Amino acid sequence: MAEPLVARTAPPRTPDGAWRLLFVLSGNMVLDAVEVSVVLVALPSIAGDLGLSVRSVQWLMSGFALGFAAVLLLGPRLTARWGLRRCYLAALLVFAGASVVGGLSDTLWVLVASRVVKGGCAALTAPAGLTLIAATFPEGPRLRRAVSVYSLFGATGFTLGLLLSGLLTPLSWHWTFLFPAPVALALLLWGLRTVPHTERRTPPRLTRDLLRDGDLVRATLGAATLNGTYAALLLLTTFQAADRFGWRPWQLALALLPACVPLAVSVPFAGRLTARYGTSGPIAAGAVTALAGQLLLLLHPRPRSYALGLLPTLLLVGAALALSFAALNLQATSGLTARERGAAVPVYQTGVQLGGVLMLPLVAVLLTDGSRTAPLALALAGAVGAVISLTGLRSRSPKGRTPS
Repeated sequence: MAEPLVARTAPPRTPDGAWRLLFVLSGNMVLDAVEVSVVLVALPSIAGDLGLSVRSVQWLMSGFALGFAAVLLLGPRLTARWGLRRCYLAALLVFAGASVVGGLSDTLWVLVASRVVKGGCAALTAPAGLTLIAATFPEGPRLRRAVSVYSLFGATGFTLGLLLSGLLTPLSWHWTFLFPAPVALALLLWGLRTVPHTERRTPPRLTRDLLRDGDLVRATLGAATLNGTYAALLLLTTFQAADRFGWRPWQLALALLPACVPLAVSVPFAGRLTARYGTSGPIAAGAVTALAGQLLLLLHPRPRSYALGLLPTLLLVGAALALSFAALNLQATSGLTARERGAAVPVYQTGVQLGGVLMLPLVAVLLTDGSRTAPLALALAGAVGAVISLTGLRSRSPKGRTPS
């Protein structure tokens, strides 16, 4: 799961200490997930107040993904040099500062820069959380339970971000930038008491053999297309609903829930799904389901109603995430040694974020060029993801790897 740690101060081994640490790490996971979605519903309001186009304001979404992707591959080297605890706590402090700077600004480049910085901070805290969990909880049921709790918090964070945005944006869209600051500071203060002093060993090296690993490559490309088309679809839906239906922020937030609630609900059962069907089947099913939703939108690019137009697409894409999200994560690292996983996970997560970095600006530009061009781009990207995922069906091993 994660690269081993050499502890200067032993991680908490008492049940109470371990679960207090898990609470802090899970709270940070929620904060990172909230940050991904919290500005989404506010984008039409920001664009209207600052006189921005869709292609400009979308950088508030893709900027976070860009910062995340840029720092992910540097993360292991930074923690190896400065220590995981120091990097983790510093990232929380910088995250809080960037939230304040962005929340007090009306300038686009400052807003985007704050999002890029916060994405970079999340790229340090999210992998560190999994590493600390692996070092704190013993192998077996306790570790699996801890990872499940951590994953559940992350999955529900995206939904929480939408709801918070719907509540905060009517007060002022500035609050969608400001509110994470006190939360990050509270987690920092608690983390000072609970996060152990640890040192990373020499960062694992990315080898050519690892880059040629078929399942890692398929999982990375599949997750990139799924995440990229998902984020771009939410952007498209937000502006379509705001422009065509004149919906308020709270209505936009509720309208997007069908695309994210299925994932949050399905996380506790994801392990059973992959244990029974492996990873390749659910990944392929998810990719095809997402493509079906994208093709449905392409057939009706200017829906007359939410219930008959946007809702079916959102439900299909939400089901696609529920089917394949956990399976993609497992396929990327199954069959690898602990050290290989330490090198493979940043590559996989970088690919996931780059999907959003590429698709969000593309769809934002196409939204102004015609009613069908943006849905067509989504469908083409979804078709590529489906083809990639279907090639994995040749693998018959329980974890999705081709038996040797």
